[in-house]
Parts: sequence; C-alpha cells; structure tokens
Amino acid sequence: MGAHDNLYNCYVPPQELFVRGEGAYLYTDKDEKFLDFIAGISVNCLGHNHPVPINALKEQADKVWHLSGMYRLKGAEELSKKYCDALPFAEKVFFTNSGAEALECAMKTARKFHYDNGQPERYDILTFSGAFHGRTFATINAGGNPKYLKGFGPALPGFISLPFADHEALEAAVSDTTAAILVEPVQGEGGLRPLPTQCLQGLRKLCDEKGILLIYDEVQCGAGRTGKLFAHQWAENAEPDIMAVAKGVGGGFPMGACLATEAVAAGMVPGTHGSTYGGNPLAMAVGSAVFDEISKPEFLEQVVRVSNFLVQQFESLKDEFPDVVGELRGKGLLCGMQLKKTALDVRKIAYGKGLLGGSAGDNTLRLAPALIITEDHVREAVGILRETFKEAQALPDYVEA
Repeated sequence: MGAHDNLYNCYVPPQELFVRGEGAYLYTDKDEKFLDFIAGISVNCLGHNHPVPINALKEQADKVWHLSGMYRLKGAEELSKKYCDALPFAEKVFFTNSGAEALECAMKTARKFHYDNGQPERYDILTFSGAFHGRTFATINAGGNPKYLKGFGPALPGFISLPFADHEALEAAVSDTTAAILVEPVQGEGGLRPLPTQCLQGLRKLCDEKGILLIYDEVQCGAGRTGKLFAHQWAENAEPDIMAVAKGVGGGFPMGACLATEAVAAGMVPGTHGSTYGGNPLAMAVGSAVFDEISKPEFLEQVVRVSNFLVQQFESLKDEFPDVVGELRGKGLLCGMQLKKTALDVRKIAYGKGLLGGSAGDNTLRLAPALIITEDHVREAVGILRETFKEAQALPDYVEA
C-alpha cells in the first residue's frame, strides 16, 4: 500500500513529504527546499516556525487544553475584545474551528435576526458566481458552484446565486424574502477578483435601504492579506453587519470566528448555536498572538510595500510573456495571474522548479504567500516564474471546459 492509501481520495498530493518549515520556505524529508507562495492557502500568515505563535502555544499547552463553552474561556474573552476594539461594527464574536463553520454561524445569525423581528419569511441569502464559502452542505449551496454540488442531493432552498458584479441582476433579485447578501470582498477560489470600493459601498447602501443584512466572507482575504487588517477596510462606509473569518487569523492553527453587531447577534441565545471546540484555549492563545502581530501598523505597511513591488514585477512578466499571462489578479498578497495556458499545468512546472503556488477559478494562478515575505522573496519567485513561463510557452492554449 502507498503512504496515503488509507486517506480519502479527495486530494492528489505530490510525492514529496514536507517535514519542516522556516519563514517562507518548506523542506522535504530529503532536505529539498521550496519557496512557499501559497502558505497553506492563505493560512500561514506569519510563515513557518514563527516564534511568537509557537511560544504562545507552548505556554498555553502547560495550562489547559480544552474546556468547551460550558465554562468561561479566558482566551476567547480576551481575543473577542481585541477584535471588537479593532472593528467598529463588531460587538459580538462566536469562535469556530474553520471558515465553513464561521459562515454557517453567520448565515444562521442572519436568518435568526429576521425571525426574531417578526419576518420569518426573510431567509433567502443572495450570493455571487465564483464565490466559495466552504464545503459543508449549507456553504456549498451558498457558493452555488455546480461542480461542488454534484452528487450531494437536491439543492437546498434559500440560496440565490447571481452573476458576479451584475448590479441589475442584484437589484432584481432583492425581494421581501431576502435576509442577507453574502459576498467576499476579494474572491479567492473565484479567480482572485476584488470587489471595487464603490460596489462594497453600494451593497451597504442597498442593504440599509431594504432592511437586508450584509455579510462579508473574509476567510481568505482577511487577516492582513490585502494590507488592511480586513479587506473591506479599504472602503469607507462599507462595514458589514456580520463577518466570517478564519485561515490567517490562526496563523496555521485551526480557528475561525463570526463577528456581528450586538443587535444582529441578539437572537443567538443559549440553545441556538454551539461548538465543542470553538474558543479552544490553545487556538485562542495562538490567535491572540497572531492578532497582535498582524494588527501592528508597521506590519501592514510592509505588506503594502511588498505587494506593490510584487505587482510591478508581475507587470514585467506579463509584458515579457504575453502568450502566457492574460491579466493580473487580486489585491495585496492575495494575488496571481489569469493565464492563457492551463493554470494547473503551469503550477506543476513551477513546483518542479521549487515554487509552491495554487490555482483558482477562471484559469488563475493563485499566490498567497506568508505576509512576512520580503522583496528578495519576490525576486526569487519571479525568477522561478520567468523560467516556468519560458517552458509554458510550448503548452497548448487553455480551452475552457
């Protein structure tokens, strides 16, 4: 039997076995070195083996590992205050173990709000094509991707998927049954597509006018990845009523959170929701340490500087390889390129040259490196991509399935 024959066949990993990491690099059991520009899919925001979260985890490990929400969770109380102090809209927090769970909590919170306010018919959640909100039953239905829905029974009611950035379709879809609009300020799986500032502001205005709740999914684009603590903060007057976060907020330790205004979260009383591991002392210790690092102004300024330099370098690659690179995508260090060759094939070539990346919808090469990378790391990645694109020129052109 192979090394991973007993695992579900949901992934097709390469044969290399990564056994340690340092900063922006990963090393195999044969001591092969790879530049990690995917960071566990936007998760390892402080890179590998960062001393701050490691020390926080070790210190907590000597105290208590688990209690459950049946008892006071000191770490959860402290971290929730940090989030609420940093985000003007946030007044209540529910901690989860993943982004999908954070989205589940967000959608339940929205529907419960309308139910408690005498409008139980308001349960429809409007979403957009290209969205990805998780892999649970509710979140794959929210995402609306037929590929992820196939084979899992009938579609769940209460989710309406609309064309991305189609304002007329959105306005036409709003009705007396609309509970919330759910959107990623920067789509991840959908091809690294940012929602323009004016669109976020327009959504906020529409929701206010119609009594609809605005939910942001910042699971992938949050946690400092765009150069703000959360991506929606680039837009003024565009705060959500509810926001789901995960991935980078734990720096590699599994954790997420649903944040909401006090009024919206008022209906989430004992018995309405729960999580055995949510607010786990280990996760809270790491999450608090990560928050302290990524919320520093100088840290976020460095993310902006490096991402601006990266865009300049990517522009040069686009000019140099017009038959490979279609357009640049993303915002901050959630970035990439829409390609004219099959992205998965290009990604494999880059992997063979020591660069870890990902792929996303719309045939996009996705890059989401640790937020601690420097301009030297960017130069190294661009050098590998240049050699990759030279080789990729011989590939057949991408044909949409």
